[in-house]
Amino acid sequence: MLSIGDFARYGRVSVRMLRHYDAIGLLRPARVDPVTGYRGYEAAQLARLNRVIALKELGFSLQQVREIVDGEVGAGELRGMLRLRRAELETALAEAGARLTRVEARLRTIESEGVMDTDDVVVKRIAAVRVAELTGRAAGYRPQDIGPVAGPLFDALCRELDAAGVTPAGPGIAYYEDVPGGEEEIVVHAALPVAVDGRAAWPFAVVDLPEIAAAATVVHHGPMDDVLTTMQTLGRWMDVNGRSSAGYPRELYLDCPPDRTRWVTELQEPLRQG
Repeated sequence: MLSIGDFARYGRVSVRMLRHYDAIGLLRPARVDPVTGYRGYEAAQLARLNRVIALKELGFSLQQVREIVDGEVGAGELRGMLRLRRAELETALAEAGARLTRVEARLRTIESEGVMDTDDVVVKRIAAVRVAELTGRAAGYRPQDIGPVAGPLFDALCRELDAAGVTPAGPGIAYYEDVPGGEEEIVVHAALPVAVDGRAAWPFAVVDLPEIAAAATVVHHGPMDDVLTTMQTLGRWMDVNGRSSAGYPRELYLDCPPDRTRWVTELQEPLRQG
């Protein structure tokens, strides 16, 4: 069983949205604790969430979405509906084009349902590492929120390191934290391993990232805008194995060639102990 917070992260939606979907009967939690009122979800419910979000992003009303998903529309018919509306969106403005990219990610996730292999998840220890980093704030944990913040941060960090004569000692790392007291905002950390004196004055922060005693790891191939399917593989693995997340996964960028479709990134999700 996944908490509402973890389910929101694996689905790349907000907790507030899940509460709203519960209130209108569109996506009920699998279990509500009668004492605490805490909502619990099963990984299998990600399939319904994917359909709801894809249809909503394409402009369907929530009532229309309910009629479609409750009518158990087949995958082939659903793909046909999505592609028809996609053709309409292609004639819209640039903002609609960005929305289309997000719909494509959801569609690929829907098409991969039942074939995502949780055997690809490996539990291992992540060693401590000293990094140089810059931070910024993103409106949420959705790919369209993270990308415009993380990309410029890494570009700026590379310039700062070059100007300071510091050579990175390993691949880039991104990690995330909730903004204290914030609704959905998160802090984005763009980091590169370095071998420098942490007490010296640098134009960037020098931080010692602690060891992760046990992390569920999986390798994502392709741009981070398409990370949804890989994230949900982690979610299913957590559910099947009865494990709980201890926070946002780190992203270790193993290979980042100019062609983003060839990117290789390891997601490292810390596991709650005990």
